[in-house]
Amino acid sequence: MKRAFITGITGQDGSYLAELLLGKGYEVHGLVRRSSSMNRGRIDHLHTDQTLHLHYGDLTDGVGLVNLIRDIRPDEVYNLGAQSHVKVSFEMPDYTASTNSIGTLNLLEAIRAAGLDCRFYQASTSEMFGSTPPPQNEESKFHPRSPYGASKLQAHWVTVNYREAYGLYAVSGILFNHESPRRGENFVTRKITKAVAAISAGIQDHVELGNLEAIRDWGYAPEYVEGMWRMLQVDEPGDYVLATGVGHTVRDFCEAAFAHADLDWRDYVQHNDSFERPSEVDALIGDASRAAEVLDWRAQTTALDLARLMVDADRKDVDRLLHSD
Repeated sequence: MKRAFITGITGQDGSYLAELLLGKGYEVHGLVRRSSSMNRGRIDHLHTDQTLHLHYGDLTDGVGLVNLIRDIRPDEVYNLGAQSHVKVSFEMPDYTASTNSIGTLNLLEAIRAAGLDCRFYQASTSEMFGSTPPPQNEESKFHPRSPYGASKLQAHWVTVNYREAYGLYAVSGILFNHESPRRGENFVTRKITKAVAAISAGIQDHVELGNLEAIRDWGYAPEYVEGMWRMLQVDEPGDYVLATGVGHTVRDFCEAAFAHADLDWRDYVQHNDSFERPSEVDALIGDASRAAEVLDWRAQTTALDLARLMVDADRKDVDRLLHSD
């Protein structure tokens, strides 16, 4: 039985990855932060699986990571833990850098210190490209436009360095935006689809958004975690872009989401300057040709289909809430 260690297991990607690996017969260990309230809703349905084990810890605690890696001795490590909200990174740059950059270094050093022969996956991001014009691929120039993008770029290069300096099987998945009904509610796609569900049920009258003209390449998270796993199954480590190859504006996503509930988005969307970034990333559209060639991976779900899928899920949640009594 292969053994995997996942940081960020309670997040969107971590929960889908845990499902995938458990389904493939892995023993899965996950890192969770200690807090006064439980935040494990995305993995609650997995708790009965006897091959899932959760451990308290934090990426900023290097000693704790050394002990965990030494004790668990995983075959595969997936570093998905991060402060991943771009707007928040402008407000909390120190915390973002500590978690995303130093946290990755701590984890890589824990693997090296344990003398572990394992395979390591680093969750890189399209935000590292920033102002570089699309389409962006593995050879495109990096120019991050936020503390989040910069912190992830450092983590990306540290991963490359450990691969080259120590011979570690270490890969970076440069994933473009990927969403699902498990997406955090403060991310724009989920904010939109939750608003559609609430407005169509008559319990909300509008939603406030920032830049509607930003172009993103949105895919479906369960497909992207399959790509993560595939990156660790090939003989030689490398870095891969995962993307659909098609860009849409936030306005396009709004229109599709509201239309799916027979609503005109223009009647309900209001602009709020406070949701604008200090420095914007205008367009991210990925070229995943290398992943298609080497990993036989291709995105299947389009952004507009994704909007409809997420609206359906959020409308079911609202209906369940309204009829729970």
